[in-house]
Amino acid sequence: MNRFFFYAALIFYLLSTLVYLVYLIKNRDYIEKTGHYLFLTGFLTHLVATIVRYFEAGYTPITNIHESLSFLSLCIAGFFLYLKGVYKTGILGAIILPVISIILIWASTFPSEIKPLPPILKSFWLPIHTFFCFAGNAVFLISFFISILYLVLERSIKRKKITSFSKRLPSLEALDTINYRCMSYGFPFLTIGIITGSIWAGVAWGSYWSWDPKETWSLITWIFYAILLHNRLAIGWRGKKTAYMMIIGFFSILFTFLGVNFLLGGLHSYV
Repeated sequence: MNRFFFYAALIFYLLSTLVYLVYLIKNRDYIEKTGHYLFLTGFLTHLVATIVRYFEAGYTPITNIHESLSFLSLCIAGFFLYLKGVYKTGILGAIILPVISIILIWASTFPSEIKPLPPILKSFWLPIHTFFCFAGNAVFLISFFISILYLVLERSIKRKKITSFSKRLPSLEALDTINYRCMSYGFPFLTIGIITGSIWAGVAWGSYWSWDPKETWSLITWIFYAILLHNRLAIGWRGKKTAYMMIIGFFSILFTFLGVNFLLGGLHSYV
């Protein structure tokens, strides 16, 4: 049953993506509203798919690549709904919805059958640790695209080549504010994810830190964002500096999330 809702959600996301791409061409409020409601329906259906899979599996379904990518896209959708509600940035749906759809299509290419949970994952720390880690990853993924848009808009303004698309984007100040909002949410999520993971490791393996590849890269990523947040608050880093650093930081997130699994392995290779 969870597969039915999974593919139904994918269809709604794809329809929403199509509508938002039309919105890029024809700037009409009713088109954006249609895309938004399709997106909201997709998110709610996706949430139902995750809940149904939870009851069918008997555990939090974030234990393999299929489930991980699916949950990541759900977190991206949820946080983007929040940003849309706060900043009224409907045009960004033309950027974020294709990303959500692509990740969900990618998830569909991996085996989705429910398997018995490995003993090491049978812990109440599983939903806590994974939720905060994936929420942080989702927030920083959105900040990655916000940063790219900031740099594109900034360059357009500097060269005095303002396109119709650029005119519809939020201002540079608004994009920088959204980036800071992403930073202020993503960093605590990442911090809590690392702390809960360390506690779980101490319970499961008898050591709170073993320098496993994913642990190491998580720490590297955390240090990077800690420096970035410090410089933002203490030195006043804004604009291009923040955008470039957020882009670099996301590649560290990406390697920690997927690169370690496929290239380095380790204790987290079952994810």
